[in-house]
This record gives sequence, structure tokens and C-alpha cells, in this order.
Amino acid sequence: MPNAIETVDVNVPVTVAYNQWTRFEEFPQFLSFVESITQVTDTLTIWKVKVGGVEREFEAQITEQHPDERVAWNSTGGQVDHAGVVTFHKLAENKTRVTVQLDWEATGLFEKIGAVLSVDDHAINKDLANFKKFIETKATNDSGWRGDVQA
Repeated sequence: MPNAIETVDVNVPVTVAYNQWTRFEEFPQFLSFVESITQVTDTLTIWKVKVGGVEREFEAQITEQHPDERVAWNSTGGQVDHAGVVTFHKLAENKTRVTVQLDWEATGLFEKIGAVLSVDDHAINKDLANFKKFIETKATNDSGWRGDVQA
């Protein structure tokens, strides 16, 4: 099962970075393969992604969430099998380290080749750079869902 761990430092307080990450329906603004996300409940989302011209839809369930610390999830149905966690680390008053770890099942020739060539790692790194630009240039600090989900 391929996996990736990527990190980016953003020049915003940890609460701002965390709040933005819990606004799932805004992910298409900085995640290149995400077409849309619909938040069904506080812990259930429906994702539509497009990778290599192939569209897929799946549900993701938040399995653990602690404000300003971490959000973990796994897919529960659909055409994608993956799990992940994002953690937030306060480096300074206005600087946060965001670390994303993803594990997924590569299906099809394109995804398997991409995993071998680390294309996925590069895509995640690019999307984290997009997140950095997005969050650092955003004019407002929108609130996010700050509920706690125990593992």
C-alpha cells in the first residue's frame, strides 16, 4: 500500500490553519485533484476526485479530531481505499507546521506507476504549497468545526 508523508510550514497561527483544514468544502480551492467535497455530517464527507482523467467518488469518515492538533480519517465506501491524518504543530505565534500522512490502495496501471515514481508524493507536496499560499493570502479567518472526535 503506497503512503506519503509531507510537511509545510505556514505563516499563520495554528488555530487559523486548523480551522481552514476543517472547511472541507473549500478543499477544491487548493487541492488539485479534488473536484468537490460535500459535508454530510460533522464526521462524514463525500469526495469527488479526478486523477489522470479518471473520476472517482468515495465517502470519508473522520475517525479522530482534536482542535488545533489533528484530524484523521479513512474511506468508508466508494471507489477509493485510503486513510490519512493531518497534524498541526505550533512553531511560533504566527507559524504552524502542517504534516499530512496518507496511505492508499493503488488501483489500475496509472496509479501503480505513479506510486512507483513517487508522483503522489510530488502531488501532495504541491497541494500543501497551494494550501500555504491559500491560507497566507486569505483575508479572513473563517471558523471551522472545532468538535472533538475520539479514536
